[in-house]
Amino acid sequence: MNQGSADALRLNDITKRFGELTANDAVSFSVGKGEVVALLGENGAGKTTLMNILFGQYTPDGGSVEVFGQTLPPGNSRAALDAGVGMVHQHFTLADNMTVQENITLGVRSLFSLGLDRAAARARIVDLSERFHLAVSPDARVGSLTVGERQRVEILKALYRDVRILILDEPTAVLTPQEADDLFATLRQAIANGLSVIFISHKLHEVMAIADRVVVLRHGEVVGGVRTADTDTHALAAMMMGAQAEPPEIAPGTPGRALFELREVSTPNIGSAPGLKSVDLTLMAGQICGLAGVSGNGQAALADLVGGMRAPEQGEIVLNGKELHGWSPRNAVRSGIARIPEDRHKTGTIADFDLTENAILERYKGAPFSRHGWLDWRKSRAFADEIITKFDVRCPGADTRIRLLSGGNMQKLILGRVLEAGPQIILANQPVRGLDIGAVNYVHSQLLDARDRGAAVLLISEDLDEIMALSDVIHVIADGRLSPAFDRGEKTPAELGIWMAGQGFETQVQHAT
Repeated sequence: MNQGSADALRLNDITKRFGELTANDAVSFSVGKGEVVALLGENGAGKTTLMNILFGQYTPDGGSVEVFGQTLPPGNSRAALDAGVGMVHQHFTLADNMTVQENITLGVRSLFSLGLDRAAARARIVDLSERFHLAVSPDARVGSLTVGERQRVEILKALYRDVRILILDEPTAVLTPQEADDLFATLRQAIANGLSVIFISHKLHEVMAIADRVVVLRHGEVVGGVRTADTDTHALAAMMMGAQAEPPEIAPGTPGRALFELREVSTPNIGSAPGLKSVDLTLMAGQICGLAGVSGNGQAALADLVGGMRAPEQGEIVLNGKELHGWSPRNAVRSGIARIPEDRHKTGTIADFDLTENAILERYKGAPFSRHGWLDWRKSRAFADEIITKFDVRCPGADTRIRLLSGGNMQKLILGRVLEAGPQIILANQPVRGLDIGAVNYVHSQLLDARDRGAAVLLISEDLDEIMALSDVIHVIADGRLSPAFDRGEKTPAELGIWMAGQGFETQVQHAT
């Protein structure tokens, strides 16, 4: 990596307040040409707010931003784009009703300029997609894409604009380890040619692999900085949290009876996303069942099925030994199934509802939160306050609009909402995506505690390390097909990777014939 002598970017005493909350407090640091600076901090430390100021989406209350020696006008995204600043957002900023190509080229030209050469734009998108190993069809409607595919579009949208400074806010949260390695390899080529990068990630091994330097925020202030060559992941975690981050101890679970079963279940494809193909799955009390796979291979269909969002086209759903009919979200909740959804913004919360309203979203009908059709706001508020305290949701109060919280604190509220209901079955779909190491450890410990209390947990994650660490049994899903159950430690990461690529299923068929 080439660190230039001149600063490509300089942030000077950036301060931003939201009411009584100070998100950034006189933050200053610089990034050299061809340098990668990782910005670390716990959820809610002020990282995303700071990057939104740099990208012109927020106006700071104090301080200035300089790009290649020129001060940017505050709160002006067009000026940031024109200066060569690009940003891959942690939470997607795409139009669902438009194609991938239309999203990527949106805003490249003025509405009053001559039309864009669509063929040339398409060829450029295809070239970038192949070079950066970000497979996605330019003609696909964004609304039909998986979360992982949408993240690829966000990255391509920034790369399409030939940015000189690239902000990556959790860019690999929905990429497989292999896809992340491919992305880093291509980024290194661009960095060698002078691209400057601000890299935000909670995956400290990625920070060590890609970054030259680290700047750490805590409670909106810069608390330290260090070159990656002079530190390690343990020291970085301690700098972020002010203490050592200890993962929970993981002992094998003690499986009980079958609580939930899918028997030869199939579902139709939805757009480019495959449905399930004659899937058999058993969730046992006192056991974490991990589901590994590359994004977009049927995880969404399986999660929707378990959560009552979808009914099987063929096959049976069995709960506590009885076949279910008329499967729906309401019936799933009434049956003791709780879900941590994949997308906390789109399907997990309602942005303009406050924390109290979001805390009771799935349980507002009936005791203890309503009676004779009237909501009991006192009990609802008390429930929200209990979650805020017990799960360390950092916020001004239960009447705060949830859209003002960091992603990690939203996730903690959802986790509390799920676990405080005492569910029989927990659908944990990407439960730690975008969380800092302390929050990850906390979520994992809560899932393990729920398992040990007798719940069945279905853990869906694209992080193979997470699956292998927490799961008592592991299934792999590829193109809607489900592998046999593998016991903890039975398969190596490489062997699971073969199944994730679909090759294990071919071998299984050959043996069967």
